[in-house]
Parts: sequence; C-alpha cells; structure tokens
Amino acid sequence: MADYGKVAIVTGAGSGIGRYSAIALLQAGYSVGLAGRREDALAETMAEAGADGGRTLAVATDVGDAASVANLFAKVKTAYGRLDVLFNNAGTGAPPVPFEDLSLEQWQTVVDANLTGTFLCSQEAFRIMKDQTPQGGRIINNGSISAHAPRPFSAPYTSTKHAVTGLTKAMALDGRKYDIATSQIDIGNAVTPMTERMTKGVPQANGSVEVEPRMDVEHVANAVVHIANLPLDANIQFMTVMATKMPFVGRG
Repeated sequence: MADYGKVAIVTGAGSGIGRYSAIALLQAGYSVGLAGRREDALAETMAEAGADGGRTLAVATDVGDAASVANLFAKVKTAYGRLDVLFNNAGTGAPPVPFEDLSLEQWQTVVDANLTGTFLCSQEAFRIMKDQTPQGGRIINNGSISAHAPRPFSAPYTSTKHAVTGLTKAMALDGRKYDIATSQIDIGNAVTPMTERMTKGVPQANGSVEVEPRMDVEHVANAVVHIANLPLDANIQFMTVMATKMPFVGRG
C-alpha cells in the first residue's frame, strides 16, 4: 500500500474552522478526509488547499446519521489504510430565542450534530485506531467557550458543549489501553462566517449588546496541528484559544 503519511479526518471541513484546520493539516503533511454536508463546500476547501488538495478525500456526511458516518470512515480506511487523527469539528446552533420558545426539533437538531455526531465519529475512530498497526491515534473535540459559560438564549448549544466535555473525559479514559489520546479545544471568537455577527454587536449576560473582538482563525488551525503532532504518550487534555479581549473571563 502507498505511503500516505499520517491520516486525519476533519468534520465540518467545508467552512470556517474545519476548512482552515484541514488545510493546516495538509500543509503539515497529513492526508485528510474532508467531511461535511455540502459537496460544493468540500470542493472549495480542496481548491483552496492548492496542490495539497490532491491528498484529500471529500465525503458528503451527516454526522448525526450513523450510516453516513460509517460510510465516511469506511471510505477513508479503504483509501488510506489507517487513521491517526480525528477532529470532531462539525456542529450547529439553534436560533437565539427565549428558552421557553425553543421547539423540540430545534433542540434535537443541535443534539444530533454536536453531541451524537461527536459520539458516532469517535466510536468509528476508536474501532479503526484500536485495530491498526501501530495501534492508537488522537481525537480532538471542538468544545467551544460554551463548554464553560453560556451566551443568552443558547440552551441547546451550551448543553451539548458541556456534554462534549464529559464525553472527552470518558473517551480519554477508555482510550488509554489502545493508545488513543483525546483532547478538547475550546475556541472563542475566531474570524469565520459564524462569528461575523460579533462585529455588529451581540447580547451580553447583563442585557447589553456589545461588539466583541475576534482573532485570526489560523491561530486555531495551528493549535489543532500542534495537538495532532504530539506523540501519543503526551496529551493536551484541554486547550482554550480565544480573542484576548473577548468578554469571557469576568463577571458578565
């Protein structure tokens, strides 16, 4: 079998943090499976990677659907023979409406993408990583600042991101015997389309609306590569990467 170097899968690779992290991993020598709902967005990521795009495999994937996830991991394993890194980045939020007005469908959509998706992808990764030679690998979960503190009107997103922290700890424990290291990266206000609203002002805990500082998304991508490149006997269990002046640390 050809030598593809180290192999990674990035979910939510069609835009934002996922796209830039996938490109950074390619630049670091990885072959990368790109997962996302939209084939056209994945194609844009491949194009933006330039010559490195030839070391990608794009697979349209719904991370909340078990069959879709199984298809993703089977295709990557068939193409590359192993899996060294999984970045569970895919996620979504619900509309910022009062808690009592959230629909069950809105709640379930966020749970499926953020929590169930992370579980399903990690389970498939475990199965590959424990059976390959050399054994082991690394899983990085996107936790978010919301894994620590909520924004107003964010119950589904905040709940799932708190749950991802528990899942990260459980995976880190259960993966030890297979040399599977699990980390969580909590990201605050990286410059992506998702945070564009920060430049116009967003609700704060005290009821005010404030513009929030943002940081270059490449700092996040570089952090993902740094974690990915650690030897399996070392782990960054939790890392927070945020715009220095964002209103996270403080009384709100």
